[in-house]
Amino acid sequence: MTDRYDAIVVGIGGMGSATVAHLAARGQNVLGLEQYDIPHTHGSSHGVTRIIRKPQYEDPAYVPLVERAYELWRSLESDSGRDLLHITGGLDIGTKESKVFSEARRSCEEHDIAYDVLDADTVNTRFPGYAVPEDQYAIYQPEGGFVVPEQCIIAHVESAIEHGATISAREPVTAFEATEDESVRVETTKETYEADRLVVTAGAWVPKLIPEIASVAVPERQVLAWLQPNEPALFDQSSFPIFVHEVEGEHFYGFPVYDVPGFKFGKFNHRNEVVDPTQSLTEPTTTDEELLRSYAKTYFPSGAGPTMQLATCMFTNTPDQHFILDRHPEFPQITIGAGFSGHGFKFASVIGEILADLSISGETTHDIGLFSLDRFAEQR
Repeated sequence: MTDRYDAIVVGIGGMGSATVAHLAARGQNVLGLEQYDIPHTHGSSHGVTRIIRKPQYEDPAYVPLVERAYELWRSLESDSGRDLLHITGGLDIGTKESKVFSEARRSCEEHDIAYDVLDADTVNTRFPGYAVPEDQYAIYQPEGGFVVPEQCIIAHVESAIEHGATISAREPVTAFEATEDESVRVETTKETYEADRLVVTAGAWVPKLIPEIASVAVPERQVLAWLQPNEPALFDQSSFPIFVHEVEGEHFYGFPVYDVPGFKFGKFNHRNEVVDPTQSLTEPTTTDEELLRSYAKTYFPSGAGPTMQLATCMFTNTPDQHFILDRHPEFPQITIGAGFSGHGFKFASVIGEILADLSISGETTHDIGLFSLDRFAEQR
């Protein structure tokens, strides 16, 4: 007999775990399917720490979403008893004309977020792990910090199970179809399931599952580095805010030491390598390491000690770097969350809420006009 659910969620990483938790909390009979372990290191929702910040240089429209995300992370932290959200302060750094600096400032002003403008000397004096050039400035916002992705996923999955959800790992989806009665049938390597609705949050695998969006959700290899600081006290959570840094149009980001004995940082879009997620990501190379190390030597010289760890993950990028949060263009019983373009995890708690809204009723009180699939109508 085919098992029947109100909703099935495919992909139980950052976004899927939040979605299944929100659906279950609303009394939905929900199944979550994950092809790997929960959590795992094959996709986009690992790496020990993920930035959260209120200034949103990407677009001011993200600010209400991140403010709701903070609320939901704190609620999940309280309910789960897990340590999920760490506040360190945050810096958005660049020249006054750079996107990171100017648009972070604009988003703060449009949404009445408290911030300070710091010149390079002030940044370097106040946070001596930094070596910001004299022509650059920073937006300092005291509520910036990081969330812990693996623990966030576990907390959401535990919440979902407590509310009656069924979660199955190591069960890849092999096919699904929209049925004549406007429901869905999902086949896995183990079973066939039916549901009224389907939510696809499979990260870099979404284009494989939904070919209609393959041209606008492109997986990319990303590499992260953890370097042991030569002066560890300067990179402690109490003295080192998270950062986003624009250098000649390239964006870097980083964190204080946490869990791994090293200062973590990376470069957005790294080497611009499009990848097939069904193939194993190549291990970090000396070329990857030197690219990142050269940046650290220039802007964080006291942090550029021995390499502690290198890791790969994947971004799934849209052409405009904004998310996809919408129903399938042909089948309204299928909802898609995709294309989080390297800056999505901080929003996972609220994205789960949004995708649950869309799945159940087709609408949400959140403003998600920026994330409609219609904007890519000519590209799909």
